[in-house]
Amino acid sequence: MRNEFTAIVERGENWYIAYSPEVPGANGQGATAEEAKANLIEAIALVLDDRREDGLRGIPPDAERSTVVVE
Repeated sequence: MRNEFTAIVERGENWYIAYSPEVPGANGQGATAEEAKANLIEAIALVLDDRREDGLRGIPPDAERSTVVVE
């Protein structure tokens, strides 16, 4: 599945900082803008995995579970 997110990159005093408004809590930083964006990609994946796991906790065992794809 492919997802696209907005990456905002700002230059600080010593680092570049990246974040995505669509994924609160996902932030990246690096010595270059590219490094900050690569770090942001990893952070987005971690946040989404955590939210997925959290959302699946407590689902009744007899509930139907399937996958949908959003393009």
